[in-house]
Amino acid sequence: MIMLCKWEIKGIGQTGKIEKKGSCEVTEGENRIDTAVPAMELQKVQAVILLSVSEQERIFMNGYQTWTACPEYSCTDRIKGMQEIPSVLINKYGFNRYGDYDFVEYPYQKGITQGETWCYFRKENVFRLYASIDEHNGYTIFHYDSHAGMLTIDRDCAGLHIEGNFTVFDFYYGEGSEQHVFDEWFSLMKIQRHSAKLYGYSSWYNRYQNINEEAMRQDMEGCTEIFQKNDLFQIDDGWEKYVGDWLEADSDKFPNGMKKMADSIHAKGYRAGLWLAPFAAEEKSELYRSHKDWFVQEKGQPVYCGSNWSGFYALDFDKSEVQAYISKALNQVLNEWGYDLVKLDFLYAAAMFGSSHETRAGRMIRAMKFLREVCGTKLILGCGVPTAAAFGYVDYCRIGCDVSLDWDDVFYMRRFHRERVSTKNAVGNIVSRRELNNRAYGSDPDVFFLRTDNIKLTEKQKDDLAMLDALLADVFLTSDDPSRYTDAMKEKYRIYRHLSGAEVLNTSNDENGILISYELDGKLKSVRLFEQ
Repeated sequence: MIMLCKWEIKGIGQTGKIEKKGSCEVTEGENRIDTAVPAMELQKVQAVILLSVSEQERIFMNGYQTWTACPEYSCTDRIKGMQEIPSVLINKYGFNRYGDYDFVEYPYQKGITQGETWCYFRKENVFRLYASIDEHNGYTIFHYDSHAGMLTIDRDCAGLHIEGNFTVFDFYYGEGSEQHVFDEWFSLMKIQRHSAKLYGYSSWYNRYQNINEEAMRQDMEGCTEIFQKNDLFQIDDGWEKYVGDWLEADSDKFPNGMKKMADSIHAKGYRAGLWLAPFAAEEKSELYRSHKDWFVQEKGQPVYCGSNWSGFYALDFDKSEVQAYISKALNQVLNEWGYDLVKLDFLYAAAMFGSSHETRAGRMIRAMKFLREVCGTKLILGCGVPTAAAFGYVDYCRIGCDVSLDWDDVFYMRRFHRERVSTKNAVGNIVSRRELNNRAYGSDPDVFFLRTDNIKLTEKQKDDLAMLDALLADVFLTSDDPSRYTDAMKEKYRIYRHLSGAEVLNTSNDENGILISYELDGKLKSVRLFEQ
């Protein structure tokens, strides 16, 4: 298929407004638009493609960051922004900071869908994929208006100062099977992924911040009958006194320190993992109280990033003191304490804004490169990060929001931001972002559950979640206390773990649930999950 793409650049130069327009044909493969421009400050960079989409086609628009809910849509759906949330709640809880709500317009109209970096239009097993190859010059924002039959492509680069050669867009268009179009896209980005599947335990979804040395040893002991050598035992949020203070553990919870915990994990034959949020610090932290000048400023005040913990703020990683602090903390965790993996969370805080010389996306990519260099060959599990900025820089990455202990939280929470905690939304993203697994990184779908206490999911929902994780992702973690598993639960775990070795042949998602066909032990099989 050949399509006409019209593009334009608008900006302000020394002599006033500057406008440059052009057109090109879009064909399968890489579509790069370069142009020479005089010195100017960008106001808008946009391309338009006329595109007809039938009512039978499904539309996918990738959400801004890893937690952002982004299922497939129809031509009559719309994506909600902040319109229904009272401004007093937005300001108090910082809901707008979790996503792209401050720099992407959300039309309050059905039939309009939008997202960042890539989108596709699928009719049965045939995909039409539009995907950015390079985001340094700004997030590529796709906007489809089904009423006008128009795909608009914008760059998030307003305020950027440029001169000389400028890449307007560099994107891939492909049509064909799921494997064909996504393999071609990733081959153009030259991203290779080598890490193996990751099995193990995370402390968060049972104990949350209520962890201590005794509890971790209890859970570790319970893993003995189901885990294998080199599985992961990951200690999540709660080991530190306050978020941002990473150089020592909470001595009330871990009196022997975190090196002792890593040594104990290794003694069991497991790999040790630890959670941090390197670009964030909460209000109660010593880091925030002592170094407010280390934080990104907006109107003379540190930038509020959200209401987690006591409210948290974004560190300015361009400051040499901040880079030195993050480097010291990660070096201590990985090389002095001996942890094998760090789960790095709330990473979007590194790039709330761009500048006159760097886009928001360029800054986020640079922050990820910095983390990769600091961590060296140790494993990184990314979380809370703009999706494509993590490509090639992390070994594993979350692909959806946190799962909840029930199906979809209380009704009023469903009206809030797209990054909220929800098992329902997590399941949607496991399916809609399945193509990232083993291409961009090993996908982390979040945890599954076998336990019957401290959980409101039904047995069917727990079973289906575990099977979905096993088949479509490369991270397979439980967050139960395995010491309380019955023999039946242990057998379930073994079955699910064996299932994770299957070769998935096809995945489809419709009103009847999620149908996955696969090959395991030389036999062709299929399973339908989350039947309506």
